[in-house]
Order: sequence, then C-alpha cells, then structure tokens
Amino acid sequence: MKKFLKPILIAFGLIFFTVGMIGIFVPGLPTTIFMILAAYCFIRSSEKLYKMVISNKIFGYKVRHFIETKTIPLRGKIHSISAMWIFGLLSLYLINASLVTIIIVVGLVIIGTIVVLSFPTSQDYNNCDK
Repeated sequence: MKKFLKPILIAFGLIFFTVGMIGIFVPGLPTTIFMILAAYCFIRSSEKLYKMVISNKIFGYKVRHFIETKTIPLRGKIHSISAMWIFGLLSLYLINASLVTIIIVVGLVIIGTIVVLSFPTSQDYNNCDK
C-alpha cells in the first residue's frame, strides 16, 4: 500500500506547492497554508522535497514553526483572519453577488476564522531556527 500512496502524496504535495508559489504573486491567495499542506504530503513521501519546502527563505521558517509546534503566532492569526475577511467581502462587493453566493462566501470565511482561532497562539517564530 505504501508504494501506491507515495506517488499520490508527492502529486498532491506538488499541487499544493504550485498553488502556494502562485500565492506569492497573487494578492488574496495564501501561500503559507498551501506550503504547510505540501510539507505534510512530503513528510510522508519525499524527504528531499520536504527539506526544499522548510528551507525556503520566504516561507520555510513559518512552515517549520507550524509543523514543529502546531501553533500560530498572534501576528499570523491577525494577518490571516484580516486577509480572509477583507478579500472575502471585497470579492462579494466587486462581483455584485447573489444571496446564495454571499452566504457561501461568508460561511467559508467564518469556517476559516474558526480554524485559525482553533490553533494555540505562540508569541513568535523563535521556536524554529531561521
């Protein structure tokens, strides 16, 4: 079963990695969460790809911090929740959304907010070497 699972995890990891890289350049598309998902896939499938993610100068220390501590710094929580609400509401305003779309988008933003708040808060990234 492991031989079957390894290529699937690598494929999903590469997809998450690609979306995360696009998020570096596209406002509103998160980078770190996709890199965390990629790292989790790579932990179980490719040590080389996992090290590539956690050693990246832009997001590697954030990914490593989350994987090692399962915490999110207060600053990270504020940034992620703010971005979710700003881009969620801005998108609804710009597309002149229907009631169903508004309910779906606001519901997803609320779920995202709950998920972020469900993780313990750390003071900073000092638990990981940069």
